Amino acid sequence: MTPPVETQPERTALAWQRTGLGVLAVAGLLAHGAVRDRDPAVLVVAGAAALLGLAVLGGLAPVRYRRLAGSRSGVAVPALVRAATAVVVVVAVLAAVAVLRRQ
Repeated sequence: MTPPVETQPERTALAWQRTGLGVLAVAGLLAHGAVRDRDPAVLVVAGAAALLGLAVLGGLAPVRYRRLAGSRSGVAVPALVRAATAVVVVVAVLAAVAVLRRQ
């Protein structure tokens, strides 16, 4: 009988991809509002948020997947987790500032 296949690395990779896609979605909403309101400052903020989302998708997520798949220990890499958390917090603050600025 074969041992069960461990799917933790794949689940973790999908979670990191969802995080990056969520950041990109917020960036898209900010960009939409900036274009609609003709606000170049918010458009720059949206561009920065999109770049951060791409950094999570293209940079942090693959590194985390390779480290987790290679070790099979399931131990979190603190630097990567802090980086992803920082991206989410920065984009949330940028979105809040953009929304509150409009009012």
